[in-house]
Amino acid sequence: MAIDGAQATPDVVEDVFDGHATGIEVEDPGGDTTQIQRPWNPDQIRVNTSQFSLRNILDQIDEGSIELAPDFQRLQVWRSDQKSLLVESLLLQIPLPAFYFAENVDGSFRVVDGLQRLSTLHAFVRGEEKGFALGKLEHLNDLKDLRFSDLPVPSQRRINNTQLIVNVIDPTTPRGVTYEIFKRINTGGTPLNAQEIRHCMSSPRSRDILRRMTHTDAFSKATGGRLTDHIRMNDREMALRFTAFWLKGIEAYQERPMMEQFLMDATEMLDDPKQVPDEQVAELEAAFERAMTHAYLVFGEHAFRKWPKGDDYRRPINRAMFESWSMALADPDYTTTGLRERRTAIVGAARERMTTDFSYLNAITSSTADRYRVDYRFKAAAADAGAGL
Repeated sequence: MAIDGAQATPDVVEDVFDGHATGIEVEDPGGDTTQIQRPWNPDQIRVNTSQFSLRNILDQIDEGSIELAPDFQRLQVWRSDQKSLLVESLLLQIPLPAFYFAENVDGSFRVVDGLQRLSTLHAFVRGEEKGFALGKLEHLNDLKDLRFSDLPVPSQRRINNTQLIVNVIDPTTPRGVTYEIFKRINTGGTPLNAQEIRHCMSSPRSRDILRRMTHTDAFSKATGGRLTDHIRMNDREMALRFTAFWLKGIEAYQERPMMEQFLMDATEMLDDPKQVPDEQVAELEAAFERAMTHAYLVFGEHAFRKWPKGDDYRRPINRAMFESWSMALADPDYTTTGLRERRTAIVGAARERMTTDFSYLNAITSSTADRYRVDYRFKAAAADAGAGL
């Protein structure tokens, strides 16, 4: 409902990672949307401990039995001195913390915890162009600036023979429990966020689909060119949110209002060509590109951002607005010509709502995973997208 007089827009807080603004507004989903909702039988949770040499692990990575999710952008944030000190730990025979793998039904593995460490070691020992050179070291300064191939043979052997403790999650462990384990035990320099966890748990099919969706000119324009290959994978999350509502519908969310589970279910659907065949994937990608094109056409640089009347400051992208407005503007009945003619009416209606509708401001700002607030913002976006008809 609307309230009398102008309603001050809630303070917008932009998410920051590693000292840099991400271009995304901090979201308050409300409560714990990822907690286990029912107890699992402990007998279903099987985690076995094994020991592997680093050489064996690297062999499995090279043959594809262990996947390092190559498009996982945040792997690149480790500084050169962090990488060098990790290698030095091996040379000093300092035991590394245990790794966690999730075993797939085909016997391959996904890395739950230790992704950055394994990627660093693989890059040093078997990376292209002989891997990286060692930088800052605290004890073995005579090895500074050397690559793996330059190290004395005993040092190379010591690295390859390093024994790693790996806790392997059996494939019979329920998917939700595996997700919970991801959340609880990842120990990298910065804990993985929900989308990064989903990325690590998913298969190449869904990752490729989400990557294609976020690597179009339409997506780049609609999001101001800041999200593609986002360091926290917020671009993939945006595409996945659209996908989840496009595939499952808002009714499915109302039945089980748990956003993280909703998005995980959509990821699993994308990974299964029987549930989402290639023909439907093509329709999904076309709908998403249509939504991005329409969003930029109507809102320009303010697409998916709070934009109250009388204030033209360009705010960060709001996730709740992205999912609701992208779905509204994906409507195939909307044409470029029609939207261009109605642009003033649509923008006017949307900005009026962002200025005076307190319920809407709540729906896109706090407790955004609440079923009633999700429903409210979707209906509001659909209504405003039809302004001027």
